[in-house]
Parts: sequence; C-alpha cells; structure tokens
Amino acid sequence: MNRAALARIAPPLLTFVVGTALAEVVIRILDVSPLLLPRPSAVWTAATSEAGVLLASLAATGGAVLLGLLLSSTIGVAAAVALAASPWVQRAFYPYAIFFQIVPIVAIAPLLVIWFGYGPRAVVAAAAVVSVFPVIANTLAGLLSVDPNLADLFRLHGATRVATLWKLRLPWALPQLLTGLRIAAGLAVIGAIVGEFVGGGGLGIVVLAAMRQQRTDLVFAAIGYASLLGLALFGAVGLASRLALRHWHASEAKR
Repeated sequence: MNRAALARIAPPLLTFVVGTALAEVVIRILDVSPLLLPRPSAVWTAATSEAGVLLASLAATGGAVLLGLLLSSTIGVAAAVALAASPWVQRAFYPYAIFFQIVPIVAIAPLLVIWFGYGPRAVVAAAAVVSVFPVIANTLAGLLSVDPNLADLFRLHGATRVATLWKLRLPWALPQLLTGLRIAAGLAVIGAIVGEFVGGGGLGIVVLAAMRQQRTDLVFAAIGYASLLGLALFGAVGLASRLALRHWHASEAKR
C-alpha cells in the first residue's frame, strides 16, 4: 500500500477506532441496557459468532442489490436519454420520474410483494425503485450540459443524432452518471433491506428475527454487514470512476 492510499484510509480508520473505544467506555460507565444500546464488543462478538448466518444473508442481499442496481442504472440511463430528446418530453414526463424519489419505499414494498411475489424478485424491485432516480437526474443533467459549441460543431459536420449521443453527449455526461451511481449504490442497499422486511430473505430477515429475540447486538451486527456492503459498492463505483475519468476529467485527474 502506497503512502497516498494510506493517507486516505488512515483518518477514517483512526476515527472509527477511537469512536468505537469511546462508545465502549461510555456505555460501560453509564451501564446502558444492552437492549437499548449494546457495547461495541458485544456487537463484535455477535458478528463473529453468527458469521455463518450473516455471511449467507449478506450474499443474498448483495445479489439482490447488484441486480437492482444494474436494473436501475439501465432504466435510468435510458430514461435520461429519452427525457433529453426534447424539452416537451422532459416537461411531460420528468415530474413522473420524481415519483421514484419522493415515494416512501416502506409504503410501496407490500405492493411489490403483491406484484412480484415473496422472495428475491420483490427485493430486487425494491432496490431498483429506490436507486433509479439519482441515475436519471444526474445523467439528464450531464446530457443537458453539453458545451453548445461542441454540439454546433457536430451539427456542422453532419453528425446524426445517434452519433452525437454516442460520441459527445454520453461521454460528456459520464462524470455525472458515475456520481448518480455512487448515490444509487447506497440507496440500493437500503431498498433491498426494506424489501426483505416484507418479501423475506437476506439481512432484512436477520434484523427482524433478532428484534423478536431482543438481540440488539445481532441487529447492530447485521446493520454493520449491510453498511460494509454499501461501502464496497460505493468503492467499486469510485474505482470505476477513477479508471474512466483520470486521464481527462478534473474530478479525478489530480487524485
């Protein structure tokens, strides 16, 4: 590991270690009930002793998240391209795209179970519904922010709309698209967990079962696993952004 990578990792890691140690001390001193707030050491014990169940559940949740994110990114980019086709299309349909941002996933999760049945399909749908809007909004913003001089240059040379889209608008929108995917990655995890509360399976069921058993330590352990999944996806999108943009875009060139 080089010094630059260590310099990026060390501050948040140190903050986590210090914060965890302080939480352990404060909870012990105040003698907080483990039903309300378990000690970090108890959470760690639950995370390791129940690792088999948690890892299996994490795999199920991770698969649903990946499929949901793939679905939302595909639909999001296609919808953004369609909305950018003309101002009339944008005015007519963009307000309906906002629906995916403002609708509470908890409210529509039961409907997803009715439509898709119990199991992975409902969970994938929940992940996709929650994560699609950031892809639409950011990609659309990128497509609409193309330099007018470059667009005029393409028209001057007789480029078709498809060629302009493929060679100018989509590459120009790529930084915003990747930003949208970063946001969507975290939201997809949230959507999948909520979908599992209703549709079954994965870490969501572990959380519900632990709550019924009054195992608050296991609830926190499951939340920790879900958080690690979200961080891994965020890091994967960040790495893709780094590889795709580092040679030409200012957002990654100097990092």
